[in-house]
Order: sequence, then C-alpha cells, then structure tokens
Amino acid sequence: MAVSSAVSRCSTSLSTLGIVFFALAVLVGVQWCHTDYFCGCHTNDYSLHPRGRLPAGLQHFPFGGQCRADCADLVYGSGGCPQDNSFISPQLQRIFERVRQSADFMPRWQMQRVLEEELGRDWQAKVASLEEVPFAAASIGQVHQGVLRDGTEVAVKIQYPGVAQSIQSDIQNLLAVLKMSVAVPEGLFAEQSLQALQRELALECDYRREAACAQNFRQLLADDPFFRVPAVIQELCTTRVLGMELAGGVPLDQCQGLSQDIRNQICFQLLRLCLRELFEFRFMQTDPNWANFLYDASSHQVILLDFGASREFGTEFTDHYIEVVMAAANGDRDRVLQKSRDLKFLTGFETKAFSDAHVEAVMILGEPFATQGPYDFGAGDTARRVQGLIPVLLQHRLRPPPEETYALHRKLAGAFLACARLHAHIACQDLFQDTYHRYWASRQA
Repeated sequence: MAVSSAVSRCSTSLSTLGIVFFALAVLVGVQWCHTDYFCGCHTNDYSLHPRGRLPAGLQHFPFGGQCRADCADLVYGSGGCPQDNSFISPQLQRIFERVRQSADFMPRWQMQRVLEEELGRDWQAKVASLEEVPFAAASIGQVHQGVLRDGTEVAVKIQYPGVAQSIQSDIQNLLAVLKMSVAVPEGLFAEQSLQALQRELALECDYRREAACAQNFRQLLADDPFFRVPAVIQELCTTRVLGMELAGGVPLDQCQGLSQDIRNQICFQLLRLCLRELFEFRFMQTDPNWANFLYDASSHQVILLDFGASREFGTEFTDHYIEVVMAAANGDRDRVLQKSRDLKFLTGFETKAFSDAHVEAVMILGEPFATQGPYDFGAGDTARRVQGLIPVLLQHRLRPPPEETYALHRKLAGAFLACARLHAHIACQDLFQDTYHRYWASRQA
C-alpha cells in the first residue's frame, strides 16, 4: 500500500553506495529509478495517525482546489529521479524540485467523487469511517485510514484522477525535457529507460492487479516467520481504489538506532527475501522504498506493502542471471563476460576496454557474495572503485539491457543500500550458495 511519496521534501542526500548503484544502473541500464528511495523521499509511515499533525511534506498543500496529478509532474519525485544529479543540469534540477514540491492532494469533494465512481454511491455503507485527510501520499494516489464495520482498521489508497490517461503523453514530454539537457549521455539509453517506466506506471495504475499481486505474496509468504503481508479488503478494491489491512511499524530508515544484532537480522532477511523472490518465486515486488518495509518491534517482523511494481521473471532469464552472480562470487571473470552476453547485457562486439570495465564492475559488486564470513556493508571503497569505471561504460556501451533488469536492479540496489545505511554485517556467501543449490535442484527436479 505504501508507495513512493511525490509530496515529501528531499532532505536526505545520496549515500556513497548510492553512487555505486548508479554505476550498476549504468552497467545494466537502470538509468532512472522508479522510486524516490534514492532521493531520500520516504515519509510514508503507516504508524503516523491521520488525526495528529500532518507529515511535514503535506503541511504546505492547499486544501481547496482540484488535484491535478499528471504523470510528468510526479515522475521525478517517484518514477524518474536520476540516481546521480551530476548528469542533469542544475537548472533542470531546480525545475524538477519545484515540480515535485508543488503536487497537491485531493480535496474532500474530489476524493468522494472517485469513491462514488469506483465503489458506488453507497460506498459509505462499506466502512464505519474513513478519514478525509490522507496520512500518506503516493506518486499516483493518496492513502486514507478507515475502519470497517467489524472494527478492522484499514488503509485505503485512492488514485488521483486522470493519471492513467496522461502517462504516455507525459512520459514523452519528460523525455523531450531531458533531451534538452546537454549532460544526458547517449550511453544511458534514456528513451528505452523511460519507455520501460511508462509500461510500469501503466500497470501500477491498475489497483485490481496490485490487489492480486498482494494476495499472491500473502500466499507465498504465509509460512515465513519474518515477513507478513496485510490482507486485501476485497469489497474496497477496484481499478482506482485499493483497501488493505492497516499495518503498524516503522520504515527501515527509522531502524538505525536499533541494536547491531537486530539490524543484521533485518538486513539478512531482506536479502533472503530478494533471493527468494528472484530465484524461488520468480515474482518480485520491485519498489525498494523504505516505507514499503515496516519493522514491527513487538513481533520482530517486517510488514511488506505496495505491490503495484510486482513482476514475473522467466526461467530463461533467471538461469543465466544466477550464473552471473555465481561467476562473480567465484572470481571467474571469463564466465561473467560470457553469461553477460547470454543475458543480452552485451552484444559481443564491445571494445575490450568496455568489456574489462563491465566485468570489473560486476566483480566489485559481487564481493558480498564472494566474502567468507560477515560482509560489512557500511565499510570499504566500493563507491570510489566503481565510479572510476563510469566514463568507460558510458562511452562504449552498445545496447540497452533486457527489460527485466530495469525493475530487478532497482530492487537489488535498494536492498543493498538499506544494508549499507543500517551498517549491516551479513554472511552473504553462505546465503547465496544455499540459494544457488536450491535453485538448480528445483530446476532439475
């Protein structure tokens, strides 16, 4: 349910590892992240109570007018945030910043009109109460707290009017604006990235699909002791309205004060979940916004939210991808190069300089899986080492990557960045080796 906030102010700068994973994005083609996680905009905290003070990012919004939420207005704050602002001119950065901070949320009359159109004129009969002021805002919707007639507390996400209809034209407008920036290098393949973003946003506008994805994850993780998925409220689900059980807890960025042991456990479980999603379920929720992962200290569980960016992965892709990771873990540079070609990351006609830089970047980023014992995500000079490879990667890249990698590497980058921010020490090698052997045992069964 929690989705990237297009209304919060960006107050947190990119971490050092943010630069590292921008390099990974360049390497595999994720030029524009589809979440404001990388910009530090993550204020969707379901522990906030709507009767209290509004989150800071909402306090300056007008209550009277009609909400106009065009996709291009929101894409920088939640769907098109460049992972490294050095690629965008300062003038364009200032324009995007003003756009992001000018987003509105729906006034009461407009919210009620959407509810009537989606749930019927008798929608109020479905709930005992529904707060008029949202307690979380999203890139394409806003979230309200409510109570069902049986006493169940719910979070109801309501889509902004006109978003689905404006995506294609607004993405094209955004691409035109980006092309006006002389600093956008050809090697970023910005047009392909934004086309992938357009397809993802179109899917995310279908809340019925998101509800089905949430139910799928709830079933897949039913026996998992650490992760919990709130139940979908079917009578509150339509294309533009999504109701789920209200979740308690705090986002991951509020877990930095926990003990080292607890932080290690949280991050270990996050990486375990990523590996299960990709190599066991082959179905992944790809939005790494910290507010989509709420830690509940009372149960020592993480509640998972927002399944609009979920997608499947075929075995043809995962068969090759797991071998790229294994090659990096084993220090096998030749196999990294070959499996990268099998995955269509590379054409096979790249210059030696590019191929060497590509392999070196993969080897650096594969170090957690190659390290015996706990890997310290908060230490090292990984960022500096990968940054030095970026000019070569940009200059000599010949093709955009497979579409699967746009969403996948957004999620993996978010997971690794969370581990870095929480200064986790995790035995990643054993975790991946176990995943690898389970994967092929399942594939050969």
